[in-house]
Amino acid sequence: MSQREKKVAARPEDERLPISATIGYGIQHVLTMYGGIIAPPLIIGQIAGLSQGEIGVLIAACLFMGGLATILQTVGVPFFGSQLPLVQGVSFAGVATMGAIVTSGGGLPAVFGSVIAASVIGLLIAPVFATVIRFFPPVVTGTVITTIGLTLLPVAAGWIIGSGEDASKGATPDNLLLAGITLVIVLVLSKVPVGAISRLAILLSIVLGTIVAVVLGKADFSSVGDGPIFAFPQVFGFGLPTFELAAIISMFIVILVTLTETTADILAVSEIVGTKVDSKRIAAGLRADMLSSAVSPIFGTFTQSAFAQNVGLVAITGVKSRFVVTAGGGVLVILGLLPVLGRVVGAIPSPVLGGAGLVLFGSVAASGIRTLAKVDYKGNMNLVIVATSLAVGMLPIAVPTIYEQMPAWFVTIFHSGISSAAVTAILLNLLFNHLGSTQQKNAFVAAPTRSIPVAYLEAFEDGDSIVDGKIVDRDGNEVELARPEH
Repeated sequence: MSQREKKVAARPEDERLPISATIGYGIQHVLTMYGGIIAPPLIIGQIAGLSQGEIGVLIAACLFMGGLATILQTVGVPFFGSQLPLVQGVSFAGVATMGAIVTSGGGLPAVFGSVIAASVIGLLIAPVFATVIRFFPPVVTGTVITTIGLTLLPVAAGWIIGSGEDASKGATPDNLLLAGITLVIVLVLSKVPVGAISRLAILLSIVLGTIVAVVLGKADFSSVGDGPIFAFPQVFGFGLPTFELAAIISMFIVILVTLTETTADILAVSEIVGTKVDSKRIAAGLRADMLSSAVSPIFGTFTQSAFAQNVGLVAITGVKSRFVVTAGGGVLVILGLLPVLGRVVGAIPSPVLGGAGLVLFGSVAASGIRTLAKVDYKGNMNLVIVATSLAVGMLPIAVPTIYEQMPAWFVTIFHSGISSAAVTAILLNLLFNHLGSTQQKNAFVAAPTRSIPVAYLEAFEDGDSIVDGKIVDRDGNEVELARPEH
């Protein structure tokens, strides 16, 4: 084996597991993100006035392309793919913008045209965008990773409440019970001293939680047989794309947000996996995102980006192999070609996913906090950077309507807690740690960093002094230090 091959094989993400374990962990990744990947096409399809059958085709296309994009991202080819365990799929980042394009009269063809054009531009600027890695020290990456976890928690809460339910009324006792049972199963299985079981705790908890839901009458699989068993995504099945300048500009802002979020996810998963990434590797990951996004409209779907919730799964299971996620991509492709399997997965009660999601998303935040623990807060403004960035990132999560009166471009960037926290952290890090003085004093850095008990000072006698780090008496004799017994 050559020196280069040894180096590659030494990367944690290149670990190869048995086929059965690889497929099992891959399915676990799919179940984790399934609800998130079908939500955008479901919402956009409803806005576009599509029938249930057409929405089903839209969802199948999203699964199919998400699988292909995941395989490209994890396996990688020259210049494309970060070769990290990242699951790809349609993100919520562009839902509002695509909905606005649909309702403005352009319909789905204008959406597809804007996605193609904006993604090609994103593909061209990916290498330049990737150079921002030097502006992502632990104070930035830790903040962003923590924000990713915190912004995903409302997703878990929404799953617990249930789709189609009024969130203002809260979750029903049955839903809370089902989510609680699933959460307990996750915790119990995670404690089992058998690696195969503890690592599959999320998947097994979803399966067992679904069984409990069936017993409680909270699961409905009656519609699984409705619709075709096999279907291939149609090429331009919703019409040829049209290219409108305003739509392209709006979608390009979404692409910038996508590039920011994917960069954050690449850095987050590399931190969790324990591998190093440079600007070239980030650029390869961003190119994979943009190429997949540019091709997606051909099969009737939208922009592709990394799924943050699967970063949490890597953290909670400790399974770092990218080939596990590659297997998950293969499962997504099969689901896209076999709508019947997709309907089975789609019938899993959302409270079950919510119970498992609490552990998943919380683990992402915990990983970010662990990164922030490595940050030096002495004599600098890092505490202010973390505090401000987290607060800005939480604003649209705490009050989703806070930016409703702002321009559309502003809403597109800052309505995402992840992108708003990332932008804020990067800018403040530039201001305070690159452009400003790192020794600047303020109320946050002026506090003492250490103290000495008064009792130690009382042990000194007249004439005692410290010379070359040693305590000596008035006659110049060294004073012996008595160490306390522990």
